Amino acid sequence: MMMIAGPLNGALRRVPPGAVYLAGLLPLAWIVWLGVSGGLGVDPVKEIEHRLGKIALWLLAGGLAMTPLRRYAGVNLIRWRRAVGLLAFGYVALHLLVWAVLDMGMLWDQALRDVVKRPYLVLGMAGFVLLVPLAITSNNASVRRLGPNWRRLHRLVYPAAALAAVHYAWQGKVWLPEALIWGAVILALLALRLRR
Repeated sequence: MMMIAGPLNGALRRVPPGAVYLAGLLPLAWIVWLGVSGGLGVDPVKEIEHRLGKIALWLLAGGLAMTPLRRYAGVNLIRWRRAVGLLAFGYVALHLLVWAVLDMGMLWDQALRDVVKRPYLVLGMAGFVLLVPLAITSNNASVRRLGPNWRRLHRLVYPAAALAAVHYAWQGKVWLPEALIWGAVILALLALRLRR
């Protein structure tokens, strides 16, 4: 496996982080296209909300997968972890913004009633709050200023990802196989860290 990882890492090193940001924006461009062309079904706001949330979950899982991939398969994607993390945060923020602005219409009383009625929203918001300091400190100046505390702070991604997985699974009226699979993936990626 390491024999494959060597040439693969060499090829991957030539991909600039900017290309990862551009690739990460393609799903958003697709959602915009579907919205413009009427391809989002009978409830486009809910569809946009769900799509943004799913993409955020995929990106969170992708970011969590980078360390195990390097450790166990020798595939080094760490160079793009910041880009993937910031993209994940961006999609989570858009997911929350669509809910607050388009779904709730910025009617805060109604939004509060929705949160009380649907506790999974609290989990999603808690996950977002945990990601905020990570996004703010995802720059070289913060890494230098915080020193070893930067790594400790960025471990907040673990509970944030777990909260996101539970939020996703709980939001449906029934537990969908896809949600259980993503929950298992996040759990497995976190368990790989516990073994260390």
